[in-house]
Amino acid sequence: MEKTEYISKSPFETWEIAEALAKKLSLGDLLLLTGELGSGKTQFVKGLAKGLGIREWMYVVSPSFTLVNVYEGGNFPLFHVDLYRISEKEVDELFIEEMLEEGIVVVEWAEKINWPSFKMRISFEVVGETERKITVENYGTI
Repeated sequence: MEKTEYISKSPFETWEIAEALAKKLSLGDLLLLTGELGSGKTQFVKGLAKGLGIREWMYVVSPSFTLVNVYEGGNFPLFHVDLYRISEKEVDELFIEEMLEEGIVVVEWAEKINWPSFKMRISFEVVGETERKITVENYGTI
């Protein structure tokens, strides 16, 4: 496992960090995002979408109520999953494994489940009004 920490002082910097990471991802990668409300998880997903070549990346929003948002337009789809409002038992009904066959899956509130395998765990910590600590634990090869 490789661990890297970043300090982001703005949403723009968060987008840049995620955009750089996105260029190293491939079909079937699963990214797990953890952190409190307002810590930058959805901003990070915007940056991933940009890095994957999704033209409408600025329109990425939290799927808190829809549970899954799909963004297309890059080399493959980006599936943005939010587990905030569901129980562990309901996760199977989202068909995440099938999503991995078609694209990249990013899961917010991933700490709600024990995941058998994944590419990266990315945690977000609020350290100031606009400052965030982003810790990327890479379990795959980049």
